Amino acid sequence: MTSINNELQSEIEIGNSPRIRPRRLRRTPALRRMVQETKLSPDDFIYPLFIRHGKDIQQPIRSMPGQFQWSIDRVVGEVKTAYSLGIPAVVLFGIPEIKDACGTENYNPNGIIPNAIRAIKDAVPEMTVISDMCFCEYTDHGHCGIINQRGEEHYDAHLPEGYLLNDPTLELLAQASIVHAEAGADIIAPSGMMDGMVGAIRSGLDGAGFDSVIVMSYAVKYASGFYGPFREAAESPPQFGDRSEYQMDPANKREALKEVALDVAEGADMLMVKPALPYLDIVSAVRQTYDLPLAAYQVSGEYAMIHAAAANGWIDLQRCALETLTSIKRAGADMILSYFAKEAAQWITR
Repeated sequence: MTSINNELQSEIEIGNSPRIRPRRLRRTPALRRMVQETKLSPDDFIYPLFIRHGKDIQQPIRSMPGQFQWSIDRVVGEVKTAYSLGIPAVVLFGIPEIKDACGTENYNPNGIIPNAIRAIKDAVPEMTVISDMCFCEYTDHGHCGIINQRGEEHYDAHLPEGYLLNDPTLELLAQASIVHAEAGADIIAPSGMMDGMVGAIRSGLDGAGFDSVIVMSYAVKYASGFYGPFREAAESPPQFGDRSEYQMDPANKREALKEVALDVAEGADMLMVKPALPYLDIVSAVRQTYDLPLAAYQVSGEYAMIHAAAANGWIDLQRCALETLTSIKRAGADMILSYFAKEAAQWITR
């Protein structure tokens, strides 16, 4: 028996065995579909949307072909279309009329996102609405919370000016999360990488009677160069410095698992890795370590690169978009936030 196995192994290694031919399973499209290990479905997608004040607005985003800033009255129709395609969830990003040092409109009950949540839930109550919970879109300095400024209430002389203050930001995150939950958000998705953000939001929601509202934590969010088009879309570039003091170093993997462990301990219901494609090893590591539902965000730069290469005739847009989305799911993501969501849902159901 041993000699036969050794002989067979030798044949496999040199490709001479008539009995072992993987290509048999790839001979026809029907066979390939039968044995396909990873299948995309519209159920996999979460569709990001940018909402701004005004009426009858569908303003193109220059660096993100096919994406728009929407007024509330127009975005309702886009959400209806997405739901008709089988997409189960949208995630909302707000563009306020007025920005200030503490992002007041984010926790204003009549702010852009609370009003958008109400309009969407009235029109498409079955759609899962996710509120991205951060302050970078709402602050005049473009950072994700309260910064250390001389003369301000939370000023800390032991920290440099401009440093993002963690605990004062947690208080506002909890306050804004309650406001968005009151408006009808199904999921709160904190994305600022503040220490303790999941615990603060969970405590705030539970204390306000919203214990059924889900917390989807951006548990692993890297200080990535792939966010550029988003900052144009959300009108949220930092006015000084960058976000490396609170977002993760792209070189670190063990730290990612530590961040996830902390968020799980604080009560996260779902986890997220952002960006997706440059961090598939992280997606895989989180999937292998934790059983919670896992999302990955195919961010604006990933989307824009595929479009740019396709516009130059270097790649096929549909084929490469679906290939990258499949790779994200194959790595272990249960949900994919992608600007391709609406197109991909149509491509895979034709």
